[in-house]
Amino acid sequence: MNGLECKKQAPTALALERKKWICDVTKILIRITFSPFYTLQTGGTQYLPTKEAFVMLPKHQCWQDIPLLAVATPRPLYYVAKHELFNNPLIGRTLKSQGGIPLNRQKPLKSRDAIRAMIQCLKQSEGVVVFPEGTYFPNRMGPGKGGILKLIISRLALPLIPVGIGYRKEGSRTRVTVSFGRPIYHEKPESSDHTLDRVMEDIGRLSGLKTELKDDKTCTI
Repeated sequence: MNGLECKKQAPTALALERKKWICDVTKILIRITFSPFYTLQTGGTQYLPTKEAFVMLPKHQCWQDIPLLAVATPRPLYYVAKHELFNNPLIGRTLKSQGGIPLNRQKPLKSRDAIRAMIQCLKQSEGVVVFPEGTYFPNRMGPGKGGILKLIISRLALPLIPVGIGYRKEGSRTRVTVSFGRPIYHEKPESSDHTLDRVMEDIGRLSGLKTELKDDKTCTI
């Protein structure tokens, strides 16, 4: 695959701890646990690559996004998550078994293994989830974070899948809409910042929200 040049290394534990059978069982448990409270509606699954590598870029409303996204996506995924979630040994082991990759956004040098693991996953034609806002922004769009995402955009020729997520209360239940958008490709000489803006605009449109750009201007979708 045309992408980042790096020296061949032994497989990292971060990349190989996901267990497919655990992911399958977890999906069943999520459906059982969430079904009394949530109605899940999905759209645009035809835009998801079935065998090729891709980077999924979802809206981040709340913690429920992650389990519901796992159920809405046919393929098992890897998830880039903040490293603090992995500090508890039990929780950390559980997250890694589901495809969690810890990332330290404040100290990028400490995330070199995570970046290598993510690149390895992509070179193995896996799907990797990165929440571009970096944290929760309920019912509004936060700015897209650069860093690792711009590295992917500028160096790897991969489809970027924007995903809108919305929650709407309906009586005692909540309707969750997960909308997968058309793939976006970084086109040189376009800057990675401009590609990231296009991604964030699509996420906002798919979520029915306004997009906050880096210059603090607001774009109505």
